Amino acid sequence: MTLDVAIVDYGMGNLRSVHNALRFVAPDARIEITSDAQDVHDARRVVVPGQAAMPDTMAALNASGLREAVIAAANSKPFLGICLGLQMLFDVSEEGPTPCLGVYRGTVVRFDPAKMTDAQGQRQKVPHMGWSPVRQARAHPLWAGIADHTRFYFAHSYYPVPREMDLVTGLVAYPDAREPFTCAIGRATLFAVQFHPEKSSTAGLRLLSNFVSWNA
Repeated sequence: MTLDVAIVDYGMGNLRSVHNALRFVAPDARIEITSDAQDVHDARRVVVPGQAAMPDTMAALNASGLREAVIAAANSKPFLGICLGLQMLFDVSEEGPTPCLGVYRGTVVRFDPAKMTDAQGQRQKVPHMGWSPVRQARAHPLWAGIADHTRFYFAHSYYPVPREMDLVTGLVAYPDAREPFTCAIGRATLFAVQFHPEKSSTAGLRLLSNFVSWNA
């Protein structure tokens, strides 16, 4: 039977928390964690989480046989990337460095230690961990019912720098507003975020609910 939502299991990532959050917002949907490329190909919607080092993540994805299924899903159906599931969509990550999927042009970079001060001169930490307000760069169905500058939960040391700025749907001013970084992208049937909606309380659940009902 075709899955309503396939959560891609390539051996890395916070799969159980994502699964539990999706089941909470869509209890009647068929949602499964799967490492089967055919499941990913057939599923109506696909979620790719990730929470590890990029070299290990890409090695695991490539070894799993799921690489092409993920690329195809990113280009053809409602797709949600979370954390490294966002970063892997670009050309290369500085972590390693590591070649990624190349779905979109751009580089994943580490926070620059020389710039980790806020407007008051206070040093900010790397990794960026905790709650930060997200500025919605443009309207998108997955932002429905979520106020601009709502806080989401982050845990990362790297972030994407897209070459095509019309991809950007969300920005975060960390360490401050002088150089906000891209934390959400969207195009056609794809949406991907640097933060963790499954750990972001009511707003995160609303975003996941919007994804499950998104008629992209």
